[in-house]
Amino acid sequence: MQLKVPASFKADETMQLRVSDIPALPDTSEEGADGKARSSKNRRKAPRLSLFVRVCAVLGPRLAPLVAALTPYVARVTPYARKLRPLYPRPGRTDWRRWIPSWRQWLGGVLASIGLSSVLLVVAYAATDIPDNLNSYATQQDNVYFWADGTPMARTGWVQRQAMPLKDIPEDVRWAVLAAENASFYSDPGISFKGLSRALFRTIGQGDTQGGSTITQQYVKNVYLNQNQTVSRKFTEAMIALKLDNQMSKDDILEGYLNTSWFGRGTYGIQRAAQAYYGKDVSELNASEAAFLASLLKGAGLYDPTLAPANRARAVERWSWTLDRMVDIGKLSKAERAKYTKFPEPLKSNPLYDTGEQSDYLVELASQYAKKAGNISDKDYDLGGYQIYTTFDKNRETQLTDAVTKARKNALKDDAKNAKDAHFGASSVASDGRILAVYGGPDHRTQGYNESNAGTVPAGSAFQPFVYAAGLEHGIHKTRDGATETVTGQTLYNGDDAVPVTTPEGPYWDRSGKKAAAKNDGGRSYGRISLHRALALSVNTPFMQLGMDTGLDVVRSTAERSGLLPSSFGAQVPALSTGSATPSAIRMASGYSTFAAGGKHTEPYSVRLVTKNGTKVALETPTASRAFGAEVAEEVNSALADSFRTAHPEDVPASQRQSGRTGSLGQVTGKAGTTQNDTAAWYVGSAKTVSTAVVVYRIDLGKSLEPLPLKGIAGPTDDSVPYRIWSGAMSPLG
Repeated sequence: MQLKVPASFKADETMQLRVSDIPALPDTSEEGADGKARSSKNRRKAPRLSLFVRVCAVLGPRLAPLVAALTPYVARVTPYARKLRPLYPRPGRTDWRRWIPSWRQWLGGVLASIGLSSVLLVVAYAATDIPDNLNSYATQQDNVYFWADGTPMARTGWVQRQAMPLKDIPEDVRWAVLAAENASFYSDPGISFKGLSRALFRTIGQGDTQGGSTITQQYVKNVYLNQNQTVSRKFTEAMIALKLDNQMSKDDILEGYLNTSWFGRGTYGIQRAAQAYYGKDVSELNASEAAFLASLLKGAGLYDPTLAPANRARAVERWSWTLDRMVDIGKLSKAERAKYTKFPEPLKSNPLYDTGEQSDYLVELASQYAKKAGNISDKDYDLGGYQIYTTFDKNRETQLTDAVTKARKNALKDDAKNAKDAHFGASSVASDGRILAVYGGPDHRTQGYNESNAGTVPAGSAFQPFVYAAGLEHGIHKTRDGATETVTGQTLYNGDDAVPVTTPEGPYWDRSGKKAAAKNDGGRSYGRISLHRALALSVNTPFMQLGMDTGLDVVRSTAERSGLLPSSFGAQVPALSTGSATPSAIRMASGYSTFAAGGKHTEPYSVRLVTKNGTKVALETPTASRAFGAEVAEEVNSALADSFRTAHPEDVPASQRQSGRTGSLGQVTGKAGTTQNDTAAWYVGSAKTVSTAVVVYRIDLGKSLEPLPLKGIAGPTDDSVPYRIWSGAMSPLG
């Protein structure tokens, strides 16, 4: 029977059959005795026809051009179909030869198989779409944090990857990878037929796939598919690779491949690989280092020299072969190749994993600041790709951490019962606002509570410099409507213990009906004493009265302009002047840095630069503002220098002992802080342009955030634990 194809046949109209064009089938259902409809035989076939129509509607537009192209050939070969039809047993043959196909039948079978395979491939190509969604590991990146000197500090995120534009990847690096993996990348169609055949043979014969993939195929596997070694996945990979090669430029494919490939040591992409193995950015790699990294694409577990001796031998062989291959394809000169005779040994370990217990607290502070200053949403930040360059000084962080760790161990040794609830908050802040170091706690994994950034305990007598600065800057009022009187360091106040504080109308009565009064350490009375000396000796009573004379609102405003947060202040009562505010160690150090900066305050910050895959992110950078006059800062510094000199004469630097004037900017200043109910012990001071605050307190976090009495774990005032930590962190003082 010969197939006749009308000349007027239109493939697109025939194949794009619409459901509405099919006449509706008659309703042949019968109603049974129970009133329910029973479908007839024709009725049961209707769903199958509907499914067929839907399939045609979907595939019709894609297959129509193919059918139109094949129609003439079908018409030609149809007359021969009958001749090629096998007849068994074959006439004219005897015995077993009757059952052997003729050569024409063999040829027809082979041609039919080839034709059918070609049709199936074309259909598969047409039916395969490039997925809209990349797999999660292809888009997710890590965020990397750096010390102030630019060296890696820590990283966050499940995937260690940073995408880099192809223009930032040197050509030697690109061609090292291409030479090792796919030298014909820029000329091939996106797949390797030889490689596919080999992979298919090994999969069917031995149960796994091996090699042969082009870079386009590997990129497809990385970003669209999974790593399952199956024939179906390999086939889908090839179809997507063909389409992708037609829709994307070669450079874009190469860039994607270099940014998504696995290089071992927890890294994805060439940028993280360069940092993990050589501690440098990809832009700094030479051809020799790139050749080694290219070898890792064959399997990092087999080529990382630090994992096993056999790995090193394989890595050296592959490295040498890759360099030679670069010469063969004309991407490396023989003279340049001659320079690389020594294998470029990688680092022993990944520096991006070099994190410690304190780094988690640093990361917490930096991430909070980066998101706020860079206007980055939590969602975008969690997707990764950011490089956060912090202000943290690695050496200062080490010194501060060592000093606190030593103090904590000694406290546990001397009084384990009370010391188990002890907390040590500490921070160093530069006069320009940079947070240089913090101590957040013993281990962020077991205590997320950041002791350096917690406003939990009162500042006590460490708050006195802010009261002094307010009085010096704004003057005082002895009467309600009287003129402002100037205050100097020589202004005298009553320094006796428990002297009642007064207002223009008389004594100040608290809510319990008692006269408000401050108490001096040890109940000591000093009589009439100058404010300068009162600050140097940490006498409380003059400053409670000075605060009332200056105005508690003025005192609070001065402290806030110096760096203390409004949220750290409670009721505006006389106790405010004796340190009822609860600043964190960071804020206390920031406040004292205002004195060291000549009365100018810069909000503390922990991040100086943020980039997104190498592109700078705009940050809202803090700027300095005037908190009080330079003369006021000079006088407060002078009194604080005398405080340090009086309490710790043996630690005063030689240069400061020989100076005829104390307290000038740059000299060592410092002051202890105690509270009346013994819930906190402070030491805050400055050396050169850096201020450090240390606080020791007790809280049972399992019960509440209510401070507990120290019970001696902070040591005596003259040689307190906070001071020993402070001096260790600030050493050398000169």
